[in-house]
Amino acid sequence: MFGLGIPELIVIFVIALVVFGPKKLPDLGKSIGRAMAEFKKAQQEFQESVKSEMNEVQKTANLDELKKLGDLGDQSLSKEIEASASAEPPKDEHKTGAGPEQKPEEKKGEEAKGNG
Repeated sequence: MFGLGIPELIVIFVIALVVFGPKKLPDLGKSIGRAMAEFKKAQQEFQESVKSEMNEVQKTANLDELKKLGDLGDQSLSKEIEASASAEPPKDEHKTGAGPEQKPEEKKGEEAKGNG
């Protein structure tokens, strides 16, 4: 435990027996046991609070990273939008270039007239 062996523990027990007497020794053992239990309980509570705080810090750090990634994504998106706005609009490959596109009903009517 703390580098104490059986001989050292016996010496400590004998000294405690002489100092406190045989009547008070059991009460002293009980109070030491209670104090150790309270100490363990406080230690566990402290560890749990530290772990919960670390989890909160980690969550906020992850949120900050996600926000940074989101900002980077927004910047690249805005650059793409600016680039597409400055570029010429894409030409439709299906158009023939013979004026405005006609509705299918109009095309059928022209084909029937022989203009198509």
